[in-house]
Amino acid sequence: MYSTLDKRHVLYGKRFTLTAAAEAFLDPLLVALCLFGALLYHGARLEARYVILALMAFGLMFPGDTRFHDRLRRVVRKKVLNWLIFVVMLGALGYATGYIHHFSREVMLTWLVATPALLIAGHEAARRIVPRLLAIEANRKTVVIAGCNDVGLRLARSFLDDRYLGVTFKGFFDDRGRARLDSIAEMPLLGSLALLGDYVREHRVEQIYLALPMATQPRILAVLDSLKDTTASIFFAPDIFVTDLIQGRMDSVGGVPVVAVCETPFQGLQGIIKRLSDIVLSSLILLAVSPAMLALAIGVKRSSPGPIIFRQRRYGLDGKEIAVYKFRSMTVCEDHGVIPQARRNDVRVTAFGAFLRRTSLDELPQFVNVLQGRMSIVGPRPHAVAHNETYRKLIKGYMVRHKVRPGITGWAQVNGCRGETETVEKMQKRIEWDLEYLRTWSLSLDTWIIIKTIWVVLRGDRHAY
Repeated sequence: MYSTLDKRHVLYGKRFTLTAAAEAFLDPLLVALCLFGALLYHGARLEARYVILALMAFGLMFPGDTRFHDRLRRVVRKKVLNWLIFVVMLGALGYATGYIHHFSREVMLTWLVATPALLIAGHEAARRIVPRLLAIEANRKTVVIAGCNDVGLRLARSFLDDRYLGVTFKGFFDDRGRARLDSIAEMPLLGSLALLGDYVREHRVEQIYLALPMATQPRILAVLDSLKDTTASIFFAPDIFVTDLIQGRMDSVGGVPVVAVCETPFQGLQGIIKRLSDIVLSSLILLAVSPAMLALAIGVKRSSPGPIIFRQRRYGLDGKEIAVYKFRSMTVCEDHGVIPQARRNDVRVTAFGAFLRRTSLDELPQFVNVLQGRMSIVGPRPHAVAHNETYRKLIKGYMVRHKVRPGITGWAQVNGCRGETETVEKMQKRIEWDLEYLRTWSLSLDTWIIIKTIWVVLRGDRHAY
């Protein structure tokens, strides 16, 4: 449902393949068909209001955001979460406008329950049907690669191994001989770059991928000139993409094409939706837990001398310092110089503070930080300024996590990277999860992280101390 916010989705590029079409249209079509099926099951008439509802559902679910490569567990999670988010949004709109009373309760309940099962079954069926359709020669594209380097080899392996691409890989063109290309293995080497144009014309090659180093600009221009007399589609895969891209995408500035190498996922509409969801959820949570927060504040005050709220300087969005709030759980309020991380059986932690930390209740004041715009409900957890200054020198890409607002909970924390990071390797693992969150963000991922956080808190986390 929320892949409409994903600028990397292939649907919005110039390559609209059979696989991309199936991934984009499958979910919205099944949702609409399931509504019509619910009408048929209950013997209800297909009236205009149901047609309008089906069209709304199609529009909101389009394009589908589940890839055929995804594992079944991930498919089930995304289908169910996306559908629940859709139902909540549509239900809230229906209640607010009163239109929900114009629809049959039985039909709506059947639609609500049957749709996730149909989406999962339809996805699994499509995973088996699409490769068979792509195996038909008429549906396949003939491709070659110019340049046998790391990028070119990665492309070739994808062409050979990915049954959803629907391509027939013919081989490489490179000015080096096979003796100098150890990594090419048994892959076909078709000749030098000078022979590329003639080969494309003679064999009706449909797609050419230029995997030539950016430093060899004259060679790239010469290859492009030799291909002007062909109708093949040409794609450039520069060696810049060997680096670790965060939200990599094409853009233009004043008509000049530029490539985003490191960018926040919260640009434009994505940023608005992220911020609105933070404001709404944090407001509702603060209203719901305000009596409990008052009781916890009294408990902190009576447990030991000192302030109720502990304020600590941390890095926020774009590495700017922010003040983060927590219920005080220690006898000290350290915020300068070397700050030792909390350890198991730490003598600084009060008895009541240990309870707060074990249940994560000490984090509740951070929902105020979310309303202030300093934090987000979901995002990389903020570290103390002293820790940031230490690890930014030790871990490559450490500061990239600050391209977004820090979160009360995060992808790293629900995947076991919580608590003390007494080694650089442990912090490195946490940063890897944080950067993965930046690469793959979606509203459904945020929802899944919140659900997993609730489960971790209720189950008890041995790393919380």
